[in-house]
Amino acid sequence: MKKILQYLFEHKTLSRAQAKEILINISKGIYNEAEVTAFVTVYLMRSITVDELHGFRDALLELCVKVDLNGHKTVDIVGTGGDGKNTFNISTLSCFIVAGAGQKVSKHGNYGATSVSGASNVMEQLGYKFKNDNVQLQKEIEEANICFLHAPLFHPALKAVGPIRKNIGIRTFFNMLGPMVNPASPAYQLVGVYNLEMARIYNYLLQSTDQAFTIIHSLDGYDEISLTSDTKIITNEGERIYTPEQLGKRMVAQEDIYGGNTTEDAAKLFLKIIKGEGSWAQNAVVLANASMALHCTGAYANYEEAYAAAVDSLESGKAYQSLQKLISLQ
Repeated sequence: MKKILQYLFEHKTLSRAQAKEILINISKGIYNEAEVTAFVTVYLMRSITVDELHGFRDALLELCVKVDLNGHKTVDIVGTGGDGKNTFNISTLSCFIVAGAGQKVSKHGNYGATSVSGASNVMEQLGYKFKNDNVQLQKEIEEANICFLHAPLFHPALKAVGPIRKNIGIRTFFNMLGPMVNPASPAYQLVGVYNLEMARIYNYLLQSTDQAFTIIHSLDGYDEISLTSDTKIITNEGERIYTPEQLGKRMVAQEDIYGGNTTEDAAKLFLKIIKGEGSWAQNAVVLANASMALHCTGAYANYEEAYAAAVDSLESGKAYQSLQKLISLQ
């Protein structure tokens, strides 16, 4: 590792093959904690290259516990995290609205590394039991339209760096990798990123896969459609900027989408919103993200139709029923 670090400290970059090999070695425990921390810190000092991210992704996908969901074409909604905004669990709530609308969802998530409550924190608080048993996951996707994949159970390499990420407490390249390495290989991907450079890197990377993807970035720094400012949307077809009014019918204030101070707060807020008892601002934000995910599946003629399906899922109680069904299967 000392040679690798010296090489990187000279402002050189890794090839795709080198990056893959290093991450495989990290997962095997070949390097000590100080060495891995130093390695991770390199990417806090400079931008990651597309080749490096590709190589890290190759390693995680090669090492991961594979998931077979019986050929269902699933969608995942996930943010890179690391935007430092501490919003409520917008992506996870959106997943249940999408599931309530009839679209199968394989949600990939983890504990919050930079926020109070990541997707895994809130799912655990709601009574979900993490698992990597294929039969159980298939049952969840069949009956509840959604299953949850807790990243460390599927990615030994992520498990190995979990404590380091928590100790550093700021975003690392692992935040960037999370959305790229869903072990269920979803057919459709809605990815939120925290800056435009990251959007560009993801665009290059996703163009080389066979996924239908949509990358979202709120221009004031959120890794989701926040409705607090305009949102850049990048798809296989190109890119556009949308206003809050176009995506969510209205603009909201930053304080309207704050996530609370504890995991318990986050879970209470999650239940309130999914039961249809959220504020108009909270509802508007989750509906916009869910609508964009539904739209990216190609099952709707346009965004407005997808939006109508999302509204129906939340207001009819189908989204909440999907959550209740999933928890009942534990």
